[in-house]
Amino acid sequence: MAKEIVLSGIRATGNLHLGNYYGALSKFVKMQEDYDSLFFIADLHALTTHPDPKTLHTNVKNIIAEYLAAGVDPDKATIFVQSDVPEISELYLLLNMHVGIGELMRTASFKDKARKALGIKTDKDEEDIEKEIIGNESNKRVNAGLLTYPTLMAVDILIQKANKVPVGKDQEQHLELTRRFARRFNSFYGVDLFPEPENFNFGGNAVKVPGLDGSGKMGKSEGNCIYLIDEEKVLRKKVMRAVTDEGPKVPNSPVSQPVENLFTLMELTSAPEVIQQYRDAYADCSIRYGDLKKQLAEDILKVTLPIRERILDIQNDDVLLARVIKQGADRARERAAKTLSEVREIMGIKKFY
Repeated sequence: MAKEIVLSGIRATGNLHLGNYYGALSKFVKMQEDYDSLFFIADLHALTTHPDPKTLHTNVKNIIAEYLAAGVDPDKATIFVQSDVPEISELYLLLNMHVGIGELMRTASFKDKARKALGIKTDKDEEDIEKEIIGNESNKRVNAGLLTYPTLMAVDILIQKANKVPVGKDQEQHLELTRRFARRFNSFYGVDLFPEPENFNFGGNAVKVPGLDGSGKMGKSEGNCIYLIDEEKVLRKKVMRAVTDEGPKVPNSPVSQPVENLFTLMELTSAPEVIQQYRDAYADCSIRYGDLKKQLAEDILKVTLPIRERILDIQNDDVLLARVIKQGADRARERAAKTLSEVREIMGIKKFY
């Protein structure tokens, strides 16, 4: 019996952090054992923010090294670079012929990114924000690639005919659009070509790794990350500077969000008895945040330092990197070419020679 196809990608916008590891990479390692898995580096998606070309190339190389260092096995999973599969770009064009501008403009991620790019205030209602985005004289900063990001994401999934796609809450709307686009194409042409992908879930709540700034999740753009490549000294300094509060004044006080964030990081990296020790100390007002942070840094380093060592080794092994990238591209292109050929035939795009 054929295995279900699982696909996931990470944008090439910088080194991967602890949130990427627990939210994605550690799950990739499990997926590759039981599913037909494809994991890619989304360099085309990264172009929406106009990265420096040299930086983009370096980011792609680094993320592949980080995939491998975290345990993703190129002999068990297909690891590839998005731009190495030109069929994606062609299907992106073809699928856009069945996507409405209105539904793209209504996506939460587009409105949020466009609003930030144009400096539009958040106190306006949705309709006013849409009008201001369209009419803004500076809207050249909001490129068409950003608008059609959901189409490209849909193509990443549909061209491989993936059944399951692990996405976070911020990408759920895009996955729903992918299902909608698949239904629309199948219905329009009277075919059963694209499966409707589901969100992959190992069970339980999705892992949300908080940042060190006291609020929100860990993210590259937030400047609140612990990177897998961080040196020991750098990592310790980051953790010691993490936001806390003045400390509990009354026994059994509710835990403030910044401190709860540190406990959440402990839940991921520390032994149960260590976590309980510090929770008890918070409850009886004897907690010392300096001690908690030192312990947390020590426990995080036990996770990241072995990965860091492997990353550095792999980054210097150009032969290994070239082999993995070429092998992944060949596998991904074989599937993609078949799907694209089917789409061209269905849409009436046929050669005369």
